[in-house]
Order: sequence, then C-alpha cells, then structure tokens
Amino acid sequence: MNGIAALPAWAALIVATLLFLGASIILIGALGLLRLRTFYQRMHGPAIIVTVGAGCILLASMVYFTVAQSRLVVHEVIIAAFILMSAPVVSMLIMRAAVYRDLRAKKADSGATAGGVYQIAGEEAPGKE
Repeated sequence: MNGIAALPAWAALIVATLLFLGASIILIGALGLLRLRTFYQRMHGPAIIVTVGAGCILLASMVYFTVAQSRLVVHEVIIAAFILMSAPVVSMLIMRAAVYRDLRAKKADSGATAGGVYQIAGEEAPGKE
C-alpha cells in the first residue's frame, strides 16, 4: 500500500497541517496581490509571504518522504535554501528596475518618490523651497 494511507497518524497530521498552513499563506499572498493598489505594495506578497508558504510545503514534503521511505530525505532543504537565497534578490532587482523605469518616465504619482529616497530629475525635493 503506497501513499498517505501508509503513513502513521502522527506523520499524516504533521503533513496535513504543514500543507494547510503553506497553502493558506500562499493564498494570503495571492490575495494581497489582488488587493493592494500599486506595484510597490504588490511586491510584498510574493517577496515575503509566498517564500514562507513554499517553505511550509517543502517541510511537508520532507516529512512525508522521510516517513514513507524510512530514511532521511533532504532534497527539499536544497530547494528551500535556493528559494531563500534567490527570492529576496530577485524581488529587490524587480523593485529597483521599476523605480528607475518610473523615474526615467517622470511618473511622480507611481510611488517611486515616496519616502524621499529618490526624486525625479528637475524637481525639487519635498520640503525644500
């Protein structure tokens, strides 16, 4: 007998809990993508929340295959390490590309100038007269 029916009850409970938690976190991140208004706000869902959700699903996979095969399975640790290293870098690069695109197009209302870090060339910084 293969599959989830062959797992002990404690392992099935852990796997089911991690899968539910991971799927819920990913759903919240996806809803944030729909709910938030600007591109810069929308970046937070995939950048932070979905990484944690994927980690929960990878942990569930690791527990399932470790118990089912009666040996330690660590392939998921390599995948999780790659996601944890690459997701923040990719998100930062996408955000910087969007900021520079908006600054070059002189879109003052896009959110690129929020916080006063960047300013559109030819305009005065807020608060300076």
